Amino acid sequence: MTDEAIETPWAGKWITVFRQGKWEYVGRTGGIRAVVIVAIDAEDRVILVEQYRVPLGRRCIELPAGLVGDTEEGDTIEAAARRELEEEAGYACERVEELGEYFASPGMVSESFTLVRVHGLTRIGAGGGVDGEDIKVHHVPMAELPMFIADCRAQGMGVDVKMLLVLSAALLGRGNG
Repeated sequence: MTDEAIETPWAGKWITVFRQGKWEYVGRTGGIRAVVIVAIDAEDRVILVEQYRVPLGRRCIELPAGLVGDTEEGDTIEAAARRELEEEAGYACERVEELGEYFASPGMVSESFTLVRVHGLTRIGAGGGVDGEDIKVHHVPMAELPMFIADCRAQGMGVDVKMLLVLSAALLGRGNG
């Protein structure tokens, strides 16, 4: 822990750059948080989304996710998870189970995400996002997930680090899940 003051060299609408001693890092403006959704349907298919990510300059395969508190005062993890699941993937769920808070890149970004698992899925729409997000929804059998990700890489897509959550058993040689 350091006693050095935190400076703010730059702040935008969505992100802020901080400096504390020799460290420079980025955080969400206004303390906005994120939620990441693990959705596995009754046929043992994981629901994934594919979308263009400006920082990567290419499409990326990801778990559905979104911001908490970016548009609504008093937003909650559960409400955001339900909203993002519907907007991005076209599903409603019976129950949202919180699995904890995680940090994807703690050496560079202060942002955390709350991981949730949703249960009791019902398809209610096509998904695809809002405001021109151009999200493509994928329903991938868990047994085929490693090959699907390999195919995405071969097509030049980025793979979000949070995909490790659903790939871990296969990567560690412990089967499909």
